[in-house]
Amino acid sequence: MTSTDGRRKWLTVAEEVATGLRVDAAQRDRAGAEPVAEVDALRRSGLLAITDWGTRQAVTRVVGAADANVGHLLGYHYLQVWRRELFDGPVVEEDADLFWAGVSNPLDAALRLTPTDDGFTVSGRKTFATGASVADRLVVSATRADTGRKVTFTLDARADGITYAGDWDNIGQRLTASGGVVFDEVFVPAERVLGTHDETSPRQSLAALGFQAVLAQVYVALAEGALAEAARYTRSTSRPWFLSGVDTATADPYVLAAYGELVADVEAAGLLADHAANALGGASDRGADLTAERRASVAALVSSAKVVSTRVANQTTSRVFELCGARATAAGHAFDRFWRNARTLTLHDPVSYKARELGAYFLTGERAPFTGYS
Repeated sequence: MTSTDGRRKWLTVAEEVATGLRVDAAQRDRAGAEPVAEVDALRRSGLLAITDWGTRQAVTRVVGAADANVGHLLGYHYLQVWRRELFDGPVVEEDADLFWAGVSNPLDAALRLTPTDDGFTVSGRKTFATGASVADRLVVSATRADTGRKVTFTLDARADGITYAGDWDNIGQRLTASGGVVFDEVFVPAERVLGTHDETSPRQSLAALGFQAVLAQVYVALAEGALAEAARYTRSTSRPWFLSGVDTATADPYVLAAYGELVADVEAAGLLADHAANALGGASDRGADLTAERRASVAALVSSAKVVSTRVANQTTSRVFELCGARATAAGHAFDRFWRNARTLTLHDPVSYKARELGAYFLTGERAPFTGYS
């Protein structure tokens, strides 16, 4: 099967999954339950096993437009599977249909590794870990108690000593199981260690760009989803303003112009997000040959995508109310979920710092530092 045929096949599967998610997205958002059923749906569909980089990005967008929670989970799953390959050590083979999540918030260095004869034990609490409580496997980062170096490893998500706080109670992304995780003397076998973090390695530093690239895709998906839902409502339910002189909302020139502007912005943001993701995939393929300069140019592209997609997601998910009208604010339509999800997720890290890094690279050639966010 050619790459094109393979992508077409998986996009068809993704559309089928998205159709199922769209049916009860509003009800599931209100319920705010752990996304066990949603992850099971991804597992049954086979989408978790996709290996092609570009197809992963496209599928994340399709699923995310129907339900940003599930798109977020799926995008992070692909990220963790890919992230394991950035280290020099061997990767333990796992079943392709396992769901992966990460426990590695860079600003929450609360986990400590203690060496043992055949590996380590890890203890501590991480405040946020998207999807961890419904995962099969985890990619975890912790600090060695003896050396102070950061080490990344994998764990069975149901290993003895791991508990999930279930304390995610934010206004948006309510179905992402993004709560705290507690580790109490959890054993880490030596063969599960991926490697020690090298702060000078351009290749290892790509993990931070991966998070940003996935978020940009989900932001675009949020805008696409809000736009599609609003368009359906406008076609079927919105009434023309009495001064418009037209019989339907879809004939109102102001409504048409506003939709045109939003469509153009969303399409542009999507193309930029794809461009950045493709550049990141190409950088990853270079392996140890990736240079700091090439990495810097990719970081600038990813920051561009983050800046634009953030603005477009927040703008689109808010402006659609103006195009649908006052009756569209009824709770039963749940159009607010798009705005709540966008507003919550786009606060992941300050986008103004991405703009600053991008401006500095453009004007002076200053490279973005290797951090957990850049």
